[in-house]
Amino acid sequence: MTLQQTSAERPDASADYERLRRGLRGRSLVLVGLMGCGKSTVGRRLAARLDLPFVDADAEIERAAGKTIPEIFAAHGEPYFRDGERRVIARLLAEGGHVLATGGGAFMDTTTRALVRARGISVWLKADLDVLMKRVRKRGNRPLLQTPDPEGAMRRLMDERYPVYAEADLTVHSHESPHEVVVDDVIAAVLDYLPGIRPIEKDTRA
Repeated sequence: MTLQQTSAERPDASADYERLRRGLRGRSLVLVGLMGCGKSTVGRRLAARLDLPFVDADAEIERAAGKTIPEIFAAHGEPYFRDGERRVIARLLAEGGHVLATGGGAFMDTTTRALVRARGISVWLKADLDVLMKRVRKRGNRPLLQTPDPEGAMRRLMDERYPVYAEADLTVHSHESPHEVVVDDVIAAVLDYLPGIRPIEKDTRA
């Protein structure tokens, strides 16, 4: 499915959005990808377009911990952060029915990937190195890039994580175009994917 214009401008857009909401069948749209790929920005606009709640997992982690993510890393280290991240995302997925932006390392966790596969539709926002670096340089709160060679660190993260991100249900390219265009691409990809969606299996454990 190819959108020839911004989908919000099309007269049949609202029907598409309603079809997408129904087609999710209780699942969340889960955005994955490296820092700077646009998960939060695209996620907020996508949620507004679809009239769904938007949740930023990193913001939820900070709220639960009472600390910023850099503070959590500094005080407790990455393993502690990842454990909290796993639990927060599990809770959010259990609530269901929203657009969820995850941190860059969340999808690397096998338990989290399994939860996303069971209760969500994962969308990888894939971006090139130059796009990522241009965006992350605007912010100084990226613990994994606090090195003398942030571009080298980003390359290593891409080498490590892109093969795992490729396991997402859908891949949408995040490029140097207006974020609304990326939102359109996500909507189009999800609409194409919907016919294969099954209802969430009920947990029958006592």
